[in-house]
Amino acid sequence: MTLLTSFPENLSVAVVGTSGGIGSEFVRRLQEDDRVTCIHSLSRNPSGDSTGKVIDRHIDICDEESINAAAAEVSATGKLDLVVVATGILHRGEVIQPEKSLRDIEPGAMMDVFRINAIGPALVAKAFLPHMRPGTKSVFAALSARVGSISDNRLGGWVSYRSSKAALNMILKTLSIEHARRFPESIVAGLHPGTVDTRLSAPFQRRVPEGKLFTPSKSVDHMLSVIDRLTPQESGGVFAWDGSPIEY
Repeated sequence: MTLLTSFPENLSVAVVGTSGGIGSEFVRRLQEDDRVTCIHSLSRNPSGDSTGKVIDRHIDICDEESINAAAAEVSATGKLDLVVVATGILHRGEVIQPEKSLRDIEPGAMMDVFRINAIGPALVAKAFLPHMRPGTKSVFAALSARVGSISDNRLGGWVSYRSSKAALNMILKTLSIEHARRFPESIVAGLHPGTVDTRLSAPFQRRVPEGKLFTPSKSVDHMLSVIDRLTPQESGGVFAWDGSPIEY
């Protein structure tokens, strides 16, 4: 069985951020895909238990040397067909919390959010995009969020998270233009996974409408379906879990 029918066979995939609920589910789901032959599972704390299709590797998206080292290890095994960056931060204990008003803005916390949500994925793209497979469909996708849309912002709040995701969207758009010059059949895109039952959303789930809180498995299946349907003409866009484009 495969959800990636628009790709060639013998796919090589890298998933960055596999210690999180969505990243780990991408690895689990891709292991079941008949077209996928190799999955590079990248996280800050790899288990070291590389088995079957999965190769467990270390990466720290806040450290460019670590990112470059991971890219070198991955590229040594061949070209990549799909890269998914599933990292992100919304809160961390009492140190980082979504701002309720501008009075809550704290520069150190804001910098940490930008470093993880925008700068990290940009550095991953810088290191990994040159190693995508040429001459056929390939996809570099990073998890974005609907609240990163400037035109859709009607409630305010969450300044650091919103603006870091807006920055990520611009980064992906900009990179897609340059990448298309060498890889015209490749796609760079942002993906909104919906509200997923993970540690990131846990403190905010009580406000989620009934039926709108996804399991990681359901969200990943939706996103893999979106990835499969994407075309080079849509490169640089941000897409919700149901495939609808998100204006930013």
